[in-house]
Amino acid sequence: MERHKSEKKMPIRIIPIGGVEEIGRNMTVVEYGDEIIVIDAGIQFPEEETPGIDFIIPNTEYLEKNKNKIKALVISHGHMDHVGAVPYLIDRLGFPVIYTTRFSKAIIQKRQDEFRHMPTLKIEEVTSDSVINLGKLKIKFFDITHAIPDAIGVIIDTPYGNVIYPGDFRIELDENSHPVNIEHYQKLGKENNLVLFLESTNAEEPGFSIPEKVVYQNLEKMVVEAKNRIIIGMFSSHIERVIEIVKVAERHDKKVVIDGYSLKASFEIIKALGYFNPKKDVIIPIEKIDSYLPSKVIAICTGSQGEQNASLMRIANKRHKHIKITKDDTVILSSSVIPGNEKSIQSLKDNLSRQGARIIHYGVASVHASGHACQEDLKLMIKMIRPKYLIPIHGNHFMLKTNADVAESVGLAKENIVVPFNNGIIIEADDEKIKMLKESVPANYVMVDGLGVGDVKEVVLRDRQMLSQDGIFVMITVIDSQTGKVKNSPDIISRGFIYLKESQDLLKQTRFLIRKVVEEATGKMHPINVDYVKESLKERVGKFLFQKTHRRPMVLPVIIEV
Repeated sequence: MERHKSEKKMPIRIIPIGGVEEIGRNMTVVEYGDEIIVIDAGIQFPEEETPGIDFIIPNTEYLEKNKNKIKALVISHGHMDHVGAVPYLIDRLGFPVIYTTRFSKAIIQKRQDEFRHMPTLKIEEVTSDSVINLGKLKIKFFDITHAIPDAIGVIIDTPYGNVIYPGDFRIELDENSHPVNIEHYQKLGKENNLVLFLESTNAEEPGFSIPEKVVYQNLEKMVVEAKNRIIIGMFSSHIERVIEIVKVAERHDKKVVIDGYSLKASFEIIKALGYFNPKKDVIIPIEKIDSYLPSKVIAICTGSQGEQNASLMRIANKRHKHIKITKDDTVILSSSVIPGNEKSIQSLKDNLSRQGARIIHYGVASVHASGHACQEDLKLMIKMIRPKYLIPIHGNHFMLKTNADVAESVGLAKENIVVPFNNGIIIEADDEKIKMLKESVPANYVMVDGLGVGDVKEVVLRDRQMLSQDGIFVMITVIDSQTGKVKNSPDIISRGFIYLKESQDLLKQTRFLIRKVVEEATGKMHPINVDYVKESLKERVGKFLFQKTHRRPMVLPVIIEV
């Protein structure tokens, strides 16, 4: 009894390292005393503010300092925003045991093939029946419906009750729009549930999520009615939908081409694990697509967001080696529009349409269902789990706040809901209260750029942004090391700023200014301080160019002493 009392004085610490105030980069820390459990390790794809970056991963500085406390890394499912950072972070975490489901394990191992220099990862497969005893904390699991096989919810059993992390989920509905397969949620709701993490991706959307089977029915109807070839663009993560499309092809004596590296890799994993075994010769190599009548072929492609090098965009731009659009081809965009991709998707649709394709997208037909909970899904989950406290995660601030409002609408007290205002914030909870502390842990972006991890800093990004907006202006000046005088006329190179042939007057004035600045700076300077001269040029020429053009190119002075 005394031990129980002493434990009760120590609150649970919850730290979202990533996944709040953003979509992606999911990582959550649950800490009790000297035990830490880390849930998920995802990536975030770059935005306009991060040009040239491959992706962004969580900052694990706090965990690196406390790696001796880390008892487990738990992965909820195999989407890259939850698992993609594992190869980059696992060594920094001290190579803890990874607990995840069979399919997610295969995804991690496949990705790890690119990191052969690292030791073999310790991965333990779990199911909804698994129980992991780690000391004061215990990990349990429950089944989740999402858009990928083997998604699983995580329960951390603490001295105060359960901390529940469903991850990404949706509630499945039957043909009468009644929730199905919810018995395990209802059973879990009878336990002592302290904290519920609740994703906010679709918190603004009313109603329930569209059932995936509605999408399957619509896709099959379109396949049957199509006069020519069917091309379906989709997220590579929607592997269950790929399986259903292959089944449709089997029922209607059609062949399937799968095009896109990540899509093909996931499908091969599915087959290797025995989750799905397509009939012989239904899947054909893309090189043989022209060996069959167009009406007998379904092509499943990546690139529904208009990504430049993805399969669908190469088809649209007539750069695909094997697939050319012909009249009466049907292109189905079986995905939603990710904010920021509107222009590229519009370009994709325009280019396909010009070639005679019929375009069908989720705005005109139910050809896509999100794997994320809408408002009624969220309400039902809260009612079934009956948590004492709620923490919205996985979304920008407005999404998190909307999720909190949804929770209040079903009776959860406002003081029992914590909306994190930043990653890295420390939340403490016990059986009496939940609160955000003033202190936080580092949670800034860590950027992966080629082989570099974390070596691209804010100043580099600012330079890249400047280059993308106003270009570069390079001045090459030769000076006499004895006199400081400029020899010959300075050379000027401009990219993305002005067209040199049409800017002769500006160039003439700039060369005059370069000579003036250099000779003023070096007049009484022996020896010549090249760095000082460069800074003077950068400042004076930069101001001059802005006065003349109202643009701020990156100004790079090059000084050569002779």
